[in-house]
Amino acid sequence: MRPLRALSLDLDDTLWPVEPAIAAAEASLHDWLHAHAPAVAAAWPPPAMRELRARIAQHCPEIAHDFSAQRRLSLAHALRACGADEAQAEPAFEAFIAARNRVALYDDALPALTRLVALLPLASLSNGNADLARIGLDAHFAVQVSAREAGVAKPDARIFATLCQRLHCAPAQVLHVGDDPLLDVVGAHAAGLQAAWLNRTGGDWPGPGPAPALMFRDLGELADWCAARLGAD
Repeated sequence: MRPLRALSLDLDDTLWPVEPAIAAAEASLHDWLHAHAPAVAAAWPPPAMRELRARIAQHCPEIAHDFSAQRRLSLAHALRACGADEAQAEPAFEAFIAARNRVALYDDALPALTRLVALLPLASLSNGNADLARIGLDAHFAVQVSAREAGVAKPDARIFATLCQRLHCAPAQVLHVGDDPLLDVVGAHAAGLQAAWLNRTGGDWPGPGPAPALMFRDLGELADWCAARLGAD
């Protein structure tokens, strides 16, 4: 391992489980549509809206990295298809995104963040549209980089380059930690960063490529490792 100057963390399925948050957000959106645009709610229940968003992402590769733009376009399409006012897309999206940011942190997340921020500058690096300010975690992070902001998504090396530039660090001085073997571990390694796999389930490394040298079962283990490496309690 090379000397570290900063630590980067993925968000979804690293600090909190994402599927419950997305399911609750889609339910909140459907409730909003049922109240304000009932014809749209009837025509586009959550599974249909999810499929619509996937089709829009496929047909609009220029926003493949931007889930918020995909959601907004999906809503505009659904409203237009039902003869409803497309201006409702923005308040409908707000109903979705507010619920999407009501996440339930893993038990180890907040204690580990408190320890880690005392050891190294922390950055977040996410393909998703979580908002750390809404969630109440932004004070822990010196730098926040999203795919939407960077214009590309992990594992593209350019998003990791943006991260390192914002941290004022060389790639080799940054350790990126996340749950996704390809997006987080392989992507970070290919971009020249150090990388660790957060393996909460204890499963075998699925690839691609060889298993990383660093694996942690939770963020508490990561904090222990960083404290030992940096000579802190």
